[in-house]
Amino acid sequence: MSTLTLVAHALTPALRGLVLGGDAEPDPASLSAARERKLEADAVYAGPEVAAVRTAEALGLTPVVEEALRDREYGEWSGRELEELLAAEPERVAAWLEHPHTATPGGETENDVLTRVADWLGDLGEQEERRTVVAVVHPAVVRAIVLYVLDAPAESLRHVDVRPLATVTLSVHNASWSLAFT
Repeated sequence: MSTLTLVAHALTPALRGLVLGGDAEPDPASLSAARERKLEADAVYAGPEVAAVRTAEALGLTPVVEEALRDREYGEWSGRELEELLAAEPERVAAWLEHPHTATPGGETENDVLTRVADWLGDLGEQEERRTVVAVVHPAVVRAIVLYVLDAPAESLRHVDVRPLATVTLSVHNASWSLAFT
């Protein structure tokens, strides 16, 4: 059996300001908090965002950047604040927030993200060697992976709150993932 520890990347101005997408530098204070943590792994992955890579490095890890672990693609709404979007397009934003099967203009649905991370988890779970893996990713990716492992519908997304530097550990046995409470 192998384990996978997911780490939500450090706080960024985008997370603080509810900005969709983008590639912001992480907060120095949040990186400092990451440096206080001790994680060991046989393999380390990170989403391609600067905050994910920098957080992994602050944890003392050298990640392999994995495109499948990227944040949700927000298309035309990328880089825009949620408050701004709510003021400009209230009906569209409300529909998107209420129905995760709806994509932003030119973006991904929550199901698209779930499928992408499920494929990556499937490949990881099929590896026969026993090992400890760490993946540092955007909080949205942590949510998607948790929903996938629990076989929960995308509508459950709003019930999963993932804060910066939060960790979730999963275990795999016979290519089947489970939440692992330790």
